[in-house]
Amino acid sequence: MCQHKPPCPTADSADREAARLMAHHPEQGWSLLCNGVLLFEDTGELLPDGQIIAPHRPLDAGRVMKAA
Repeated sequence: MCQHKPPCPTADSADREAARLMAHHPEQGWSLLCNGVLLFEDTGELLPDGQIIAPHRPLDAGRVMKAA
């Protein structure tokens, strides 16, 4: 799928999110990467083979707000 030199990481690589954007739709909350991965704004992913990767947004303890 990827025609870039050097090629983007494949969908089954640990660094698959480093692939180039092919389509970006922030109003709908998703982006399509060059390797066929659908990346969602909540950091979830849908791989080309249909595998679902659950959201994996890191929790930044310094930015978490607590109710009074």
